[in-house]
Amino acid sequence: MSETDIQTLAERVDDAARQARAIDQFATGSLTVGDAYAVQTASVARRVQRGETPIGIKLGFTSRAKMVQMGVEDLIWGRLTDAMLVEEGGEIDLAAYVHPRVEPELAFLIDKPLAGRVTLPQAQAAIGAVAPAMEIIDSRYRDFKFDLPSVIADNASSSGLVIGAWRRADLDIANLGMVMSLDGEVRQVGSSAAILGHPLRALVAAARLVAEAGMSLQPGDVVLAGAATAAEALRPGQHVDLRVQYLGGAEFHVAGPGGAS
Repeated sequence: MSETDIQTLAERVDDAARQARAIDQFATGSLTVGDAYAVQTASVARRVQRGETPIGIKLGFTSRAKMVQMGVEDLIWGRLTDAMLVEEGGEIDLAAYVHPRVEPELAFLIDKPLAGRVTLPQAQAAIGAVAPAMEIIDSRYRDFKFDLPSVIADNASSSGLVIGAWRRADLDIANLGMVMSLDGEVRQVGSSAAILGHPLRALVAAARLVAEAGMSLQPGDVVLAGAATAAEALRPGQHVDLRVQYLGGAEFHVAGPGGAS
């Protein structure tokens, strides 16, 4: 795919996200995975040009069941910027999204450079802190329907993130209970073990994937490890709360009709 085509598609997905407007997914077969990541890179570059600052990456398809569903054998990843951060305990406005959903996750704060093929102990040693987190996903494609290259091009559906208090990095996070509630009603119950069997495996994969793109994880970067449960659709006026065993929690509100919560 030519650079002109990549820039054209990058503008399309960037405008869709910025204007909260649904678009049709790209024609099946029109993009390779490599093309899709090039579109993602160009799209996020447009955000940076507008003043956003890169802060890390998110991982997708960290569930084996999701990989099988999508017919893929590897994770996908997207990029995070400071404009995507939602204040813990703060509020979002659904007018800024097309059809947002929320997923419970864990977040890693990188303390030492990490890239390439690394071991679990090396990944562990690179972490400065860990926190409960939620990702707001919002595919810009109409009806939330897309193929693999389309979702990669759309920054892996990433739209926002809420991070709870950072905890020390040496906590055992292999099998932590996670409960996400909407308006006080438990909607999703899971375990951090659902993230590739162990969340640290997501960080190992992140190091490999960014290296393949000629990048590295640097101190201060945030890595979202991937969803521990299915996502929940967001509605006006909701209160969303996540509790993670031993780590505490995170919460946010959705503005009500007319923008008032």
